[in-house]
Amino acid sequence: MTKRALLAATCIIVFLPLSTLKAEPLAGSYLAARQAAFSSDFAAGAAYFDRALSADPTSPYLLESAMIAHVGLGEFEKAVPIAQAMVDLDLKSQLAHLVLSVDAASADDWTRVFALLEQDLSVGPLVDGLTQAWAFVGQGQMSRGLEQFDTVIATAGLGAYGLYSKALALASVGDFESADAIFAGSPENGMRYNRRSAIAHAQILSQLDRNTDASALIDRTFGAQSDPTVSAIREKLIAGDKVEFDFIGSVKNGMSELYLMVAQALVGDADDDYTLRYARAAAHLNPKNSDAILLAADLLENMRQYDLASATYSTVIRDDPAFQSAELGRAETLRQAGKMEAAIEVLEALVRSTPKDPRVHATAGDTYREAKDLAKAKAAYTKAIDLYAEADPLKWFIYYMRGITNHGLDDWPAAEADFRAALALNPDQPQVLNYLGYSMVERGINLEEALTMIETAVAAEPQNGAIVDSLGWILFQRGAYADAVIHLENAASLIPVDPVINDHLGDGFWAVGRFNEAQFQWYRALSFNPTEKDAAKIRRKLEIGLDAVRAEEGQPPLADVK
Repeated sequence: MTKRALLAATCIIVFLPLSTLKAEPLAGSYLAARQAAFSSDFAAGAAYFDRALSADPTSPYLLESAMIAHVGLGEFEKAVPIAQAMVDLDLKSQLAHLVLSVDAASADDWTRVFALLEQDLSVGPLVDGLTQAWAFVGQGQMSRGLEQFDTVIATAGLGAYGLYSKALALASVGDFESADAIFAGSPENGMRYNRRSAIAHAQILSQLDRNTDASALIDRTFGAQSDPTVSAIREKLIAGDKVEFDFIGSVKNGMSELYLMVAQALVGDADDDYTLRYARAAAHLNPKNSDAILLAADLLENMRQYDLASATYSTVIRDDPAFQSAELGRAETLRQAGKMEAAIEVLEALVRSTPKDPRVHATAGDTYREAKDLAKAKAAYTKAIDLYAEADPLKWFIYYMRGITNHGLDDWPAAEADFRAALALNPDQPQVLNYLGYSMVERGINLEEALTMIETAVAAEPQNGAIVDSLGWILFQRGAYADAVIHLENAASLIPVDPVINDHLGDGFWAVGRFNEAQFQWYRALSFNPTEKDAAKIRRKLEIGLDAVRAEEGQPPLADVK
């Protein structure tokens, strides 16, 4: 089933008219609320929409918008009365129906869940069908629940979701053999393994005293790359310990898994704020569902709601294996919010508590580097390199980042060694080829090798303006000015606001006698905030021309470059 089809299966498309809001009372709150909604500022939106509702409590637009804001904050208890008001006003709203269903499930009130479905308060075919199945299980009517799962399974396009949910329901009541039979039928039965299903199946196999099969499943699914949750399961399996089936501890947890399943399937296809409501529903029904929390935080980060994303990451409890991932995410949101000291504080605490996790050291290196503390960045990257396994597919990237750091420290031999170590692990990687090739061009060394590297990088990423610029610049350095201009113009069209690329193009134009165009490009380069050193050189070129600047710097005349 495609994501677009799933979106159709989960949605009721409802168009709500704008309210004829009274013009004077609380007009400022209304306008502020509209702006908050536009920028996905759920906290401000909730406050302003609630205030605006006091002036117009029956406005469909204000009711829906206030509910969206509260759900975005994870405040279902505040969204419930708004949802009920919409139902009482006979206003159709998929979100209102979802909020009321989540509220009923949260209270284990399966009779109310059925009543909502009977009132045709639908969320969508997939969610409605699986909600009904879980509600039967919640009432102790397992046979009817299984029949309803089978109905969903028989529905075109929904089979895989029904099978997965049915397997979890069976496992939740201790029928591990039947649950395993469903998982074992994948992919022939339409199911596909992902992180969640692989963990659930591994727990089921362990409960059946099949640790060897469970361990093989984990290795087959995750390979060398695994997060702390998976690593903890793998360690128990290898030790011969029985892994508890805690994936679904209650029917409420099953409903949480349903909403997370929908959210994960919609990522990248639906708007982030739409997907967020399902992730929030999953976390509300199971506050220990760390995958739901991490997804919600990631969606908020995408929406640039960094403070809210950071607060969401912080709800993952310390003894959860996902705590490290959550703290890494929190540090990243703090970094993106410009709170570098707070981000570093989070990472340094993680380094102390998990000193053997290379991801923590690598992330600390990235943050130190951005904070311009290159010495600490180098030390952090070195520690990460020491901790990553030689065959780890991420190790090349850490060498690359340490190479950039060494380059910033003006330690060229160490930088070159790191770039070549990265290429030894990941040959023909275009970013590394470009950085190493361009650096050699800037130093006037190994120009033939540099040209080969950059040509290989351009072939791999022809739409990457920085790499295309490197090719033009090495041709310029070799005296092939006409050819250089072709590539430099292409680079400037790909990244039109880069000061270095525009500066290079100006030099290219000057070298082929297009002096007015050269000056125009240099002025453009100055408008894009170059470094002070580059800006001073550009101003000097505008004052006396490129030939004179080259003479001042002791470089050969353009005509003599071969």
